[in-house]
Amino acid sequence: MMSKKELPCIGWREWVSLPDLQVKNIKVKVDTGAKTSSLHAFDLVVLREKRKYFAQFKIHPEQKSKKSTRTLYYPIVDFRKIKSSNGQSEWRPVIEANVHLGDYIWPIEITLTNRDEMGFRMLLGRESIKDRFLVNVARSYIIGKRPVVPVKIRGGK
Repeated sequence: MMSKKELPCIGWREWVSLPDLQVKNIKVKVDTGAKTSSLHAFDLVVLREKRKYFAQFKIHPEQKSKKSTRTLYYPIVDFRKIKSSNGQSEWRPVIEANVHLGDYIWPIEITLTNRDEMGFRMLLGRESIKDRFLVNVARSYIIGKRPVVPVKIRGGK
């Protein structure tokens, strides 16, 4: 690992992709107060097959939009009791998936929970950025750039 002085800096919110979950871009809140990363998941069902657990769930990767829905089936690596920001504890399934931020890609643990009432569809917790990045809480989108969407030209062919 790099020394602390050599670590790249990220903002308090960034754009990432989750290639293992086929999510091209999702806005995350970098939350050093949260130990584990979490992803908004709904219609979550835990299934057991041949001594292994799997999560079947749906996600809305676009913030403040329910237009795009993706249904996923993914192996569970653990279950953890997590205390949310409102002080409530719940058991959550944990998955492991790669996160892609700028030029960096690495595996992280992600808890699945309904974050419908929260401002971000995903939190990037401190364990996922530990020894990898420094956080500049005064800036946003230092590394993660939102993908460029082609602009429709009116009146032309």
